[in-house]
Amino acid sequence: MQKRKAYRTAILGILIAIIFVQSMVPFLGYIPTGFINITIIHITVIVAAIVLGPKDGAIVGLVWGIGTIIRAFTSPTSIIDTTVFTNPIVAILPRIVVGLVAGWIYLWFRNHTNKKVLGMAIAAGVGSLTNTVLVLGLMRVMYASAMAQAYATQTDLLNKMLLVIIGTNGVPEMIAAIVIAPAIATAILKSNRFLDN
Repeated sequence: MQKRKAYRTAILGILIAIIFVQSMVPFLGYIPTGFINITIIHITVIVAAIVLGPKDGAIVGLVWGIGTIIRAFTSPTSIIDTTVFTNPIVAILPRIVVGLVAGWIYLWFRNHTNKKVLGMAIAAGVGSLTNTVLVLGLMRVMYASAMAQAYATQTDLLNKMLLVIIGTNGVPEMIAAIVIAPAIATAILKSNRFLDN
């Protein structure tokens, strides 16, 4: 029991360290496009949620959110970073929810079916979509005029622009999560019998 707890704590520490590095170094967690960043950092949160459970997934998500705020203040990579991602509601809340949602979905599959990999894939897809929808939704609700000004568009055209972002960023992010997260999570779970039981 003690060994299992120590191992879980070590995995959590490693994933938190990875998230922090991904938050700060371009191309490790975000691919800057100038318009809005394509995110790959969410995959680490989803892996944490699958391997360690919703609570630890939420903790790793929290660290991602804090990293997002620090990065928005110190090295913004898109034209709206300092306006939008310095707000904890936009920067932190969706990241925590990603960990919770992905963890809960995987737990359900693990406890009710024998289709663990399918559960991982669905957890990854929904977790990724949760991040995209919550972040863009909160941006739309809280910063409509600032976004319209930043992207030189009218507020009523903002919804169409956000749908384009979901298509160009959200869908590739979701596909990447569905492919990569189950592969990494499966490898971690197979390598240690203390996890996933």
